[in-house]
Amino acid sequence: MDKSNLLIIVTVISLFISFFLAFFLLTVRTKHRVSNALFALFLIITAIDTSEPLISLITESPSNLGMLRNTLAFLQIPVFYLYVLSVCYSDFRLKPKYIIHLLPFVIANVVLLPRFYWVDTNSKIDFILNGQSSIELQANHILFHIQTIVYIIAVLMLLRKAKKLYLENYAGKSIHSYDWLFQFTVVLSVLYVIVIFKNIFKFSDYPYISEWIKIGILVFQLFIVCWYLFKALNNPGLFRNIDSKLKLVSDIILEQKENQPAVVNEELTKLKKYMEEEKPFLNPSLTIQDLSKGSEIPARELSVLINHQLGQHFYDFINTYRIENAMHILKDTAKTKVTVLEILYEVGFNSKSSFNTAFKKHTGYTPTDYRKSLSNSVL
Repeated sequence: MDKSNLLIIVTVISLFISFFLAFFLLTVRTKHRVSNALFALFLIITAIDTSEPLISLITESPSNLGMLRNTLAFLQIPVFYLYVLSVCYSDFRLKPKYIIHLLPFVIANVVLLPRFYWVDTNSKIDFILNGQSSIELQANHILFHIQTIVYIIAVLMLLRKAKKLYLENYAGKSIHSYDWLFQFTVVLSVLYVIVIFKNIFKFSDYPYISEWIKIGILVFQLFIVCWYLFKALNNPGLFRNIDSKLKLVSDIILEQKENQPAVVNEELTKLKKYMEEEKPFLNPSLTIQDLSKGSEIPARELSVLINHQLGQHFYDFINTYRIENAMHILKDTAKTKVTVLEILYEVGFNSKSSFNTAFKKHTGYTPTDYRKSLSNSVL
């Protein structure tokens, strides 16, 4: 099988899977419709961008529609950025201000107006044949690479902030969801780096290398998209949306005056008493707003108290109480027949992996090993 046939086969498979997944995301019933629609749009744009081998079978003449298809690549990474925003923040809404993300796509097409879009077919052919010396095409490739780097950095910074906000304000499911999205972004970054190398070879004296790299990109792209969707679809609660109005503790501290030590000690005593008597940590979906309402400590002061004064993230602070409660149950000889799974739900956890991770972080043992060590010490 020669290179051309292989490229066509891989392209057909890629298009089928991409459009099938996009259709599924657009039609499945879920409360995350905006996120699904954005990721479906990302898949569709990516599929159209990679459809060039099939388009070339239909027509070899350059056209305005064909060039527009090429420049759709400028919309891929902005759509992915908006998708990550929608996943991270529960109050995300599509707003007019996001039109600014169309700017690179508009610029890329505007620079092509005089010497491509507004000329006849023969001039278009000459323009493409002299692509290596075309200032417009070279400028667009540079713009695309700069755009990709800027957006990847923006996505990574967004995920870093979102993860920190979650740790400071929530104590629900584990934070592995952000790690998975971070991993997907990193893998996607690797894909774009490969694309950069493909484009370098495309404008070099070895354009055939670019074609082989294109085949590898199609296969790699299919793999990472299927892997990510497999993770998401098999974990309906994969992402815990947070409120975008929340502020990092470091920002709150800069905005407010320093607390008096007496006030801090009074609030700390009040918080500890509430935690021990009311046991709010048993609520698996506890947020800092819930704790603020129950303890009657303003949310901003409570956030600073836990995350800054105590030097713990809210996530770890709540889990410490849950683990201490779990240890108490494990030590109770009357409850030796209670399973670890029953215990983790009883103390406020809602997943075995997050319970095991938190327990080992706190004690150095897994729950099962901790129970065995207690039994051995008795013997």
